[in-house]
Amino acid sequence: VQLQASGGGLVQAGGSLRLSCAASGRTSSANTVAWFRQPPGKEREFVAATNWDGHSTVYADSLKGRFTISRDNAKNMVYLQMNSLKPEDTAVYYCAARAATVIHRTARSYNYWGQGTQVTVSS
Repeated sequence: VQLQASGGGLVQAGGSLRLSCAASGRTSSANTVAWFRQPPGKEREFVAATNWDGHSTVYADSLKGRFTISRDNAKNMVYLQMNSLKPEDTAVYYCAARAATVIHRTARSYNYWGQGTQVTVSS
């Protein structure tokens, strides 16, 4: 499966962005899709994940209530709605997928990765 992340950009603190992850190819390998992010100079960290039907979602504790992950299987798309953005949300955001249906928070559990999209939040 190939993943293409998009929707990043520059936004002021308090603003919103919606990231998109388009899956193509063997989409059956994308039963679980997650978003990770890598802030400047830091390690990649888990943001959110959803199972194949979108009914099971997991979030990083610090992001609950501000970020929402969703998916549209008819369009092979996964979205990350980000609200009330803060400067510390600045990072490159990646979507990742795995064939297994169990949601994991660790990056090494995901076999497929998109190229990343830059999100910059100004204060």
